Amino acid sequence: MLIYYTGKFRSSYKKLSNLIRTEAEVKEIIFRKNPFDPILKTHKLTGKFKGFWSFSIDRKHRIIFEFKGKKEVVFHITGTHQVYKK
Repeated sequence: MLIYYTGKFRSSYKKLSNLIRTEAEVKEIIFRKNPFDPILKTHKLTGKFKGFWSFSIDRKHRIIFEFKGKKEVVFHITGTHQVYKK
C-alpha cells in the first residue's frame, strides 16, 4: 500500500502527543496490510467529506483519507472529531 501524506496531514500529525503518534504508527502498519481490518473501524464519510474515509487511531483520534486506487491512498488530516469541522 502506497500512502501519500498531504501538508495538512503532516501538520496535524505533528500536533498529536507522542503516545497518539506511536499508536497511529501501529494502526498505519495494520492499515497497510488491510485497510478494512475491524480494529481500525474504517468507514465512509458523508456530507462535506463525501468520497473520503476514516479510521480510528484510538477512541478519540482518527485519520481521514481517500482511496486513489487499489494500492494508493492519501492521508489528508488527523486529530479528534474536531477534524470534521475544518
